Amino acid sequence: MLAFTNADEKQSPTVIGAGCKITGNIHSDLTVQIHGTVQGDITASIVVVGRGGHVIGDIFTETLFLHGDLNGSATVNTANIFSNARMNGTLTYRTLNITSNTELECKLAKRKDKGQNND
Repeated sequence: MLAFTNADEKQSPTVIGAGCKITGNIHSDLTVQIHGTVQGDITASIVVVGRGGHVIGDIFTETLFLHGDLNGSATVNTANIFSNARMNGTLTYRTLNITSNTELECKLAKRKDKGQNND
């Protein structure tokens, strides 16, 4: 059985492993890694959707690393979209990094900070 032995280990990410399917919302102050399937919304500091990972729902995060599939919207500060990633929905971002060979079928909306000009 795995047990935490010190405070640093309590900072471990939440990992949904390959072959695992979760139905329901996930809320974390830390990192959430999805290698299986999540049907529900995810709110976390960092969200990683790995290759083979599937999210059916919305993501709210500071930083998104999308390698797998997202069928839903994402509201992020920084979006990192990697090759072979797929997304359907609306991606609302401040900073966007995209590599080649992505399959984005989504609306892109740049976030504006309060007080920022709309020019």
